[in-house]
Amino acid sequence: MVKKSSQQRDLFESERSFRLLVEGVADYALYMLDPAGIITSWNIGGERIKGYSPEEILGQHFSRFYTETDRANGKPARALGIAREKGRYEEEGWRVRKDGTFFWASVVIDPIYEDGELVGFAKITRDITERRNTQIKLEAMQKQLAESQKFDALGQLTGGIAHDFNNLLMIISGSLHMLKRAADDEAKLQRAISAIETATRRGAALTNQLLTFARRQSVNPQAINFAERIAAIRDVLDAGVGSSVRLVLDIDRDVWHIKADVSELETALLNLVINARDAMPDGGTVTIGAHNTVLDEPSLAGDFVAIDVADTGLGIPDDVLDKIFEPFFTTKPIGKGTGLGLSQVHGFAHQAGGTIKVASELGKGTTFTILLPRGEDVPSRETGGGSPFSGSGTVLLVEDNPDVASVSVGLLEQLGYSVRRVADAEAALREIEKNGVDFVFSDIVMPGKMDGLSLAQHLRQIRPGLPILLATGYSEVAAGVRGDFPILRKPYEIHELSEAIAKLPR
Repeated sequence: MVKKSSQQRDLFESERSFRLLVEGVADYALYMLDPAGIITSWNIGGERIKGYSPEEILGQHFSRFYTETDRANGKPARALGIAREKGRYEEEGWRVRKDGTFFWASVVIDPIYEDGELVGFAKITRDITERRNTQIKLEAMQKQLAESQKFDALGQLTGGIAHDFNNLLMIISGSLHMLKRAADDEAKLQRAISAIETATRRGAALTNQLLTFARRQSVNPQAINFAERIAAIRDVLDAGVGSSVRLVLDIDRDVWHIKADVSELETALLNLVINARDAMPDGGTVTIGAHNTVLDEPSLAGDFVAIDVADTGLGIPDDVLDKIFEPFFTTKPIGKGTGLGLSQVHGFAHQAGGTIKVASELGKGTTFTILLPRGEDVPSRETGGGSPFSGSGTVLLVEDNPDVASVSVGLLEQLGYSVRRVADAEAALREIEKNGVDFVFSDIVMPGKMDGLSLAQHLRQIRPGLPILLATGYSEVAAGVRGDFPILRKPYEIHELSEAIAKLPR
């Protein structure tokens, strides 16, 4: 009997201690509900958070803590139902105090069972309004910071591009002035023409970087013999590194063909070579290597060619390394770079179905590795800017810009073609129906109901044997062309136009 009395006393003390603990917690509303949701216990935390004394709230339904909208939608009953079925209910949401003010609450409801029968629910509510407001303010500040960084980046981009293009325009305008004033001096004429050609190529390369960064460049992937391609542009790469830097090639003899866009590959290599040169202000060595590799990674698997561009320069600090592929990021002085070079390389590698990796050590140099998928088809040998061959026949030029049309007509006539020009797709269809042509050369972006791609697709149906060549400087729809129609990228030179026409099916 004494033992039983001792056990009862211990149980009473345990229950009393637990009750004092629960009732004394001020930061949490800890209370019990019966199976119907009626409040059966209340603590000081509930009184502090929700404003009700025990006398006011005991025996009331817990739904009075919910907003009018939540009560109308049946949210309180749904919360108890979920707690019964799932074993717990958790959420954050608006709740209402006695004085009608709202607070943001963290709520947990647990079902309580005795001998397998539901006897009620334990409910814990915490006021986290201050934490939520702090989070909202933090997110607003982060958004404001991101906007500020974006505008800073755009300012850096526009400043760099404006500087580069103003230099190019200065070269062109000055050279044109020389052409007008030095009509009888052959040497001055040739220097002026050469300067204009160089400025045009640089402007086209800068535009290509912008379009690749925007992922809106028209890409023509094809199988490329890397060793042959490097040999073809060796002079350009040598000019890129300058006289104080030595360029070394280390390309495996059995390296596979790669599948990529030729122009984008060349631009990426030149960007990496120039970056390597700038990392070696006192001179050094740039090594371009290539070897076969088989990857078995989650995102990349199969046969790839690894193209390395390594320098013996200063290396890249760790705090900069993770930013180098970000658009507009550059460590070069204003006017020395737009921050798009490595962004172009990154965009090109991923567009081609590969990736780019970097390894660097301060004081010892940096190695960029472009991984490109293996090209299965045997590439055709490229002329590499040799003399264009003469053609014959009648071409229908579809171009809405009269100045661009004038240049294109001149190039086509130099190649030996008779040219008929129209300004839109509808006029092109009428001209073909009326007179007929040997092939069609159309811009993709044009005014009217039908653009150049739609025109080509329509002609493929009504004139399946008619050769079609498309041209674009920028077009989102060009990405969907792929191998359906050949695409010539603007600005193009006469030998590129000649090669593209020569490859048209007859």
